[in-house]
Amino acid sequence: MASTKVSKYTSPVFKLNQPDDSYKFKPLPAPTGNYPYHLNLSTIVTDTDPNKLVFQMVGDTGGNRNPGGQLMVATAMAYQYATEPANQPKFLYHLGDIVYHYGEAEHYNQQFFAPFKNYPGSIFAIAGNHDSDINPDSPVPYQSLDAFTTVFCDTEQRYIPFDTEKSRKSMVQPNIFWTLESPLVSIIGLHSNVPKFGVVTAEQRAWFVEELIRINANRPGKALIVCIHHAPYSADTNHGSSRQMIHFLEDVFKETNIKPDAVFSGHVHNYQRFTKTYADGICVPYIVAGAGGFDELHDLALINDPRFTADDVLFDGVKLDAYCEHKHGFLKLTIKKTPQGVTLSGDYYIVYDNMVSIADSFCKHI
Repeated sequence: MASTKVSKYTSPVFKLNQPDDSYKFKPLPAPTGNYPYHLNLSTIVTDTDPNKLVFQMVGDTGGNRNPGGQLMVATAMAYQYATEPANQPKFLYHLGDIVYHYGEAEHYNQQFFAPFKNYPGSIFAIAGNHDSDINPDSPVPYQSLDAFTTVFCDTEQRYIPFDTEKSRKSMVQPNIFWTLESPLVSIIGLHSNVPKFGVVTAEQRAWFVEELIRINANRPGKALIVCIHHAPYSADTNHGSSRQMIHFLEDVFKETNIKPDAVFSGHVHNYQRFTKTYADGICVPYIVAGAGGFDELHDLALINDPRFTADDVLFDGVKLDAYCEHKHGFLKLTIKKTPQGVTLSGDYYIVYDNMVSIADSFCKHI
């Protein structure tokens, strides 16, 4: 008897019967910069084009088992940076989970400094759940995000004490949640903490509301991107969508009547591009780019799998446009000013067998 192929979901899913692990929440470290936690790109990257900005984005590059994926992705991004002068990425924006499985300083040499030793550009980041977690068996006590803040939230750029090869200087992001500012785009980086589906504090929510209102005053003519580690929408089998992150984002968008031009996340170890069409006709891409190196990649759920459901009003208007399950990869984003306005475009590159190819492309007029 011939077998019948079962289709995968083309919408987000919720994974059913998940335990509540909100007790894993960790208090945030104190800011290292001044409120409202802005970092101007021009203070770090000085050779930007006022009419075009190209940069790379990836999540979940860490891993302590098989380094092959992270080495391939980091090498491909460095090669792209070095060999495309006319379309050179100016920096890398990391979507979190730089190290696994806990955010200890001792993991950074193997999982971050070594793979990215030859990456010539600046690296900005938001923290993932693994970066934020604490190893209960660590012989040396430490607080959540101690190592991350040393690497990314320093008060000045300098060599990092636990980088044994002194390959990269620290970054000066002013806080765990912060905004990267440039003439063409504002990138809001949120912190969604340790629990499996994320938690955002009331203090951070209030800041996010203020940032959306402030940035929106400069639109149109400037892109607004939101980055958060935990993916609000996903059709994968390991996590599925985050009800908490959907409520958090959508409640703020409703309160402010402001929507970003795109939302990027990691956490899920694959690539997925969703479009959410709102009642007012605005379409927002929600993109998961968490296949940056961890050796376990995540499948999409099958529609006959009883562990998942797509039957929820929170998924109204959300459609899966493209995905890649079984190969590592990264994004290259381009924001360009034209006579007609600003465009946000992206290419998703997959990396396999020492080859790199484009698996998905998209473009949005802002």
